[in-house]
Amino acid sequence: MTQYILRRIAVSLLVLWVIVTVTFFLMRIIPGGPFQGEKKLPPEIRKNIEERYKLNDPLLKQYGDYLTNLIHWDLGPSFKYKGQTVNDIIEKGFPISAALGGIAIMISLLVGIPAGIISALRQGRWPDYLAMFFSTIGISVPSFILATLLMYFISYKLHLLPSALWGSPKHVIMPAIALSGLPTAFIARLMRSSMLEVLGQDYIKTARAKGLPKIVIIYRHTIKNAIIPVVTYLGPLTAAILTGSFVVENIFAIPGLGKHFVTSIYNRDYTVIMGVTVFYSILLVTLNLLVDLAYAVIDPRIKLFEAKE
Repeated sequence: MTQYILRRIAVSLLVLWVIVTVTFFLMRIIPGGPFQGEKKLPPEIRKNIEERYKLNDPLLKQYGDYLTNLIHWDLGPSFKYKGQTVNDIIEKGFPISAALGGIAIMISLLVGIPAGIISALRQGRWPDYLAMFFSTIGISVPSFILATLLMYFISYKLHLLPSALWGSPKHVIMPAIALSGLPTAFIARLMRSSMLEVLGQDYIKTARAKGLPKIVIIYRHTIKNAIIPVVTYLGPLTAAILTGSFVVENIFAIPGLGKHFVTSIYNRDYTVIMGVTVFYSILLVTLNLLVDLAYAVIDPRIKLFEAKE
């Protein structure tokens, strides 16, 4: 187990280095810069600003300095947010994005898993058709379309919830529903297909032949094995939730990390783009590692490493 974890950490560090390197050089290759806005600066002022932020250093020196600072988790100053560092922006914005994403993931699991189970147990009946109908709609409608529809009908027409901003539980409902629509539908379909596959296994038929109660077969033998694909999906689900929050946070004017990331792309704020990319990469790589380790807890038959011959 220890060797497996160390090997995965080494691979994860290599992946992070590739992400940092590709992102760093891509931003430098694209024409333009953080100080080439609509208002043209005099050459002297622009030169002083670039010297202050060391943008006129050779590209390889900038790359080496960034890697050195990254090791100490110094993500540098923001070029557009005066007096703020990238670390400050992440510390302020990520808790909001994490709260919204966590609620959306909770909704996806609490609704998607039961819907898939009920659909599989009632295959070919109206609960199955109803669950698959809504899951098809959930997969077909993007989060930003769902967010716009919720804002129009619930906020503008019915005046039930505030349309934007952040600050109270009412502000969370519509963004969380918009983010959880697609993953809820996907989890429901994934859980249904997995349940149907497990229900057809020989050991389930044997349990039925032994006369075990149906509820024992479902909860002790079926769900535990059928939920493994859902656990596998938790890593990509987190990525989808966090990526989707970039757009949803802008629609609902939520001051989360996603909104800062989108704004930094418009402003060509190199350090914020790099910092948020590295931060989310570390988060997602860590989550994928935890998902792999969770396999052994859910199903002891799954081996994380090969036994020595």
